[in-house]
Amino acid sequence: MERNEILKHVNEIFRDVLDNEDIILTETTTADDVEEWDSLTHIQIIVAVEKYFNIRFTSTEILSWKNIGELINSIADRNVA
Repeated sequence: MERNEILKHVNEIFRDVLDNEDIILTETTTADDVEEWDSLTHIQIIVAVEKYFNIRFTSTEILSWKNIGELINSIADRNVA
């Protein structure tokens, strides 16, 4: 799956979890850029991403992400179809 397609799916997950259809993510988007994205919703987002892509992230991996691009890297590294 290409990065653009992963970003599209991640954006849909964010919109669903945060219940905000106006969210538009880019690879440089951080939690500071999205008002509803707090520590609780972060966990909900991670669980939803893992479920959607049928993958699991390590705690170290999750804590290392600085932006959406790094999340996409982790998804792409698993060669999701």
